[in-house]
Amino acid sequence: MPRSATTPFKNRILQGAALAMIGLALAGCSTTKDKMTTGSIPASTRPVESMDVNEVRSATERAGQIYEKNPRDPVNGVYYATLLRSAGRDAQALAVMQQVAISNPNDRNVLAAYGKAQAAAGQLQQALDTIGRAQTPDRPDWKLVSAQGAILDQMGKPSEARARYRDALDIMPNEPSVLSNLGMSYVLTGDLRTAETYLRHAAGQPTADSRVRQNLALIVGLQGRFSEAEQIARRELSQQQADANVAYLRSMLSQQNSWQKLASKDGQQPNNTN
Repeated sequence: MPRSATTPFKNRILQGAALAMIGLALAGCSTTKDKMTTGSIPASTRPVESMDVNEVRSATERAGQIYEKNPRDPVNGVYYATLLRSAGRDAQALAVMQQVAISNPNDRNVLAAYGKAQAAAGQLQQALDTIGRAQTPDRPDWKLVSAQGAILDQMGKPSEARARYRDALDIMPNEPSVLSNLGMSYVLTGDLRTAETYLRHAAGQPTADSRVRQNLALIVGLQGRFSEAEQIARRELSQQQADANVAYLRSMLSQQNSWQKLASKDGQQPNNTN
C-alpha cells in the first residue's frame, strides 16, 4: 500500500491491531500451570482478559504484594506482568519480567511472557529473540510460532509473518487464534476481504473466544457494515463489556472518512449502515 495513502487514524488502527495480535498469539503461553510455588496465585484465578477495571486493579495490588515478597516466583511474576500490561503499564511489566527471567532463564513460559512484555514495550527484535530462545525445535510450540508471526507483522514483514502462521497451523490445524492473527495480518496490508475470510473461519471454530469475534467485528466495521459489526461485538459478552466494545468501534468508525478510505483501498464501496 503506498505510504501516502496511510492516514494517522489508520496508523493507530493498524498499530492497535498488531499489538492485539501479539496478545492473542501468546494467550495460553503466559502461565506456568504444571507447578505452583509457595505464595503463587491460586490455580482458579480468572483469566485477566475477562476481568473488569476494578477486578484488574484489585488483582494487580495482590499480585504486586506477592511479587515484593518473592520476585523470583515465575507463576506470580508472569501473572503480575500480565495484569500490568492489561492496565497499560507496559514499562513496569517489562521491568518485572526482566527480574523474573533472570531467576528463571530456562522456563519457557517465563521467556514467552518476557517476549510478550518486550513486544508491548516496542522492543520487537528483542522480543523475537527471546521467544526464539523459548522455542524447542524438536517439539515446537504453535503458540510461540504464532507469536513470532505477530511480532514480524508489527515489524513490517508480512510475508515472513504469514509463513510463521502457516507453520503454526501445520502444528495445530484450524486453531482460531492463529487464523485470527493471519486474518489481522491482511488488515495490516489493507486487504480487508481476505482478512474477513480468515476471521470468519476463526470465529466459526468451536474453541474461538470473544477476542477472535471482536477482531471479526472490527474488520466488518472497517468495511462499513456497522450494524453487522455491532451484532458480532455484542455476542457472548456482558452488557458492560459489549457497550464498551461497541463504543470503541463507534469512536473508530466515526472518524472522518476512515473506513471509507480503507474500503476503497480494498476495491469496495462502503455500505453505510450507521
